[in-house]
Amino acid sequence: MGVVIPQEEFLRGIRELCTEAGIVLIFDEVITGFRVAWGGAQALYGVIPDLTCLGKIIGGGLPVGAFGGKKEIMENLAPIGPVYQAGTLSGNPLAVTAGLKTLKLLSQPEVYQNLEEKSHYLTEEVKKIAHRAGVKIQINRVGSMFTIFFTQSEVVDYETALKSNTSLFQRYFHSLLSQGVYIPPSQFEANFISLAHSEKDLEQTLVAMVKTFKEL
Repeated sequence: MGVVIPQEEFLRGIRELCTEAGIVLIFDEVITGFRVAWGGAQALYGVIPDLTCLGKIIGGGLPVGAFGGKKEIMENLAPIGPVYQAGTLSGNPLAVTAGLKTLKLLSQPEVYQNLEEKSHYLTEEVKKIAHRAGVKIQINRVGSMFTIFFTQSEVVDYETALKSNTSLFQRYFHSLLSQGVYIPPSQFEANFISLAHSEKDLEQTLVAMVKTFKEL
């Protein structure tokens, strides 16, 4: 449904309920892992799950996945424990090499500050462009992830996300695409800013945005 920021105490409440009931809390950080912070959403919000799932960002975009968690859970996996886990591409040397390089780059000082500054600049400028064009939008952003919802209502959950004008989004998408700016093709997906995006890329995107919002 795009970027929907958890309300205060939501994640903490789930953590407390799972702890009280003896339930394993699993965070799916396939999208948020290494994007919103070096330690993912759990580091950003200060809530530690029992298990974490990660996706291809740890492979530099190549097909790879990983999961990890508390020692007492992970020791159930072979060869220490009785649970067998394997896959055709487990430990694939190409994906692992790309992943190690990606993690090395992300561990450099000021990387996340760089991403924050780029993302903040782009989204704030888009708000100004939309306002001048008289188009109602809501932008939800966490770190380098954001979604532009075509609605005048605050988006806080699935129900409010569905109030978005998907027809308007489609016109927005195709207008940007015709200008060489390729964004996710659904209203209910997240956009990502990366270290590869240059200042020139951001400015080119904003120029296209001006034309697009004037056409909507």
